[in-house]
Amino acid sequence: MEILDAKALRIFMAVVRYSSIRSAADHLSIAPSIVSRQVADIEKNVGLPLFNRSSRGVTLTDAGVLVLEHGKRVLEDGGLLEEQLEQLKGVQQSRVRICCGEGFLADLIEHGLQAFVDVYPSISYALHLGGTDGVMQAVIEGDADIGIAYNPVIEPKVRSLAISRQPLCAIVHPSSPFVGRETVPLVQCMSLPCALLGKGHGVTDLVGRVAANNGHAMAPLVVTTSVDALRRFVVAGLGVTYLPRFAVATELARGTVEAIELSDPLLNEACAHLMVKARRRLPNSVTRLASHLATAMSAFKSG
Repeated sequence: MEILDAKALRIFMAVVRYSSIRSAADHLSIAPSIVSRQVADIEKNVGLPLFNRSSRGVTLTDAGVLVLEHGKRVLEDGGLLEEQLEQLKGVQQSRVRICCGEGFLADLIEHGLQAFVDVYPSISYALHLGGTDGVMQAVIEGDADIGIAYNPVIEPKVRSLAISRQPLCAIVHPSSPFVGRETVPLVQCMSLPCALLGKGHGVTDLVGRVAANNGHAMAPLVVTTSVDALRRFVVAGLGVTYLPRFAVATELARGTVEAIELSDPLLNEACAHLMVKARRRLPNSVTRLASHLATAMSAFKSG
C-alpha cells in the first residue's frame, strides 16, 4: 500500500468531521467531485471501504477508523517537523491553539498569557471557549493543543500536565444568610433560586450528581451558556450559583459576592486540569506555554 499523502488525509478527515462529502467540500472550498474522487482513490489504495454511506451522510468503517488515527498522527508529526525546521532557519513564529472553559478565561489571560507574551512575542494564539466535554473533545480531535477544564472525566486519550484541587463553592450575594460559614452542604443551598450552565459542563454535571445522590434534582431558575451571566445573577441578588473560587476572583476582590466551599466530598475534591492529547509529541511552543500556565495560573495553585 502506498503511503497516503497529507493532502489526501486532510480531505478524508474533513469528510469524517462533517459526515458529508458536500459539507466537507464546502469547508475546503473545493468541488464535491474532487472530494469524492479523493476518497475513492484512498479506498482503492487501502483496499477496503472507509465509509458506510447512507442518505443521512457517512460513518466510518473499521478501516476508516484506522486511517483516521493514522491521519491524525501524520498531520501532528508534520506540524512538529515544520516548527522544528522553522527554528533551524531562525523563524520563531508559532501558533498555539487553546480551548478552555469560560471560568478560566480571566485567569488564563491575566496570569497565564500576559507574562508569556512578553518572553515569546512571536507566538500567536487561537483561543476558543467550551464546556468540559467540548474542551476534552477539542484536545482528542486535535483541534486544540492545550485544553483547560474543570473536573473532566478520566479519558485515556488525554494527558493532564497539571491538576489542582479547586473546591466547588456556593457563590452567594453578601446579604445571604450563608455568609460567615466556612462550608455548607449542597442540599441546604438548594432552597435558594440558582443559575447553572447547561449539560456537558463540569460544574453542572457535578452538582447534578451530588443532588441526585441525596434524592434531589436540580431545578435552576436560569440555565445559560455564560459564566459571566452566572456571576451577574448572584451580584443582582437573584440567588446562588456554583463555581470554583478562581472563577469569581474579580467579584470577590470587589466584595460583590461571597464564596462558601461546599462540604460534599465530591464537590470539595474537584480539580482543574491542564490537558494535552495523550501520546502526542508536543511542539516546543506548546510545551513551553503549557509549563508556564501550570505554574502561573491561579487555577493550578491548590485551593
